[in-house]
Amino acid sequence: MKLTDLFKVLSNETRLQILLWLKEPEKYFPPQHSSDSYENGVCVSHIQKKAGLTQSTVSQYLSMLERVGLVNAKRAGQWTYYKRNEEKIREIVDLIRKEI
Repeated sequence: MKLTDLFKVLSNETRLQILLWLKEPEKYFPPQHSSDSYENGVCVSHIQKKAGLTQSTVSQYLSMLERVGLVNAKRAGQWTYYKRNEEKIREIVDLIRKEI
């Protein structure tokens, strides 16, 4: 991964905010459809509502975060859930320490 691609994704305030919200989902989002667990991530509809943006914009932002490895998506029926990829985030932090 190129650091410039990562920095481009993180340069948008809303994308960065989504990543921060996903760090503590129980603090920022309502309970999930069938349980209070965020084990599978946060439903995209909750992220969209919190961001106050259109579904297509939020989907594009989440897709960008996923493309650089910062989040993982999981489909469950008609719903898509997003969760931070903590392992990849640690790798990125190590890469930044090494390269910069």
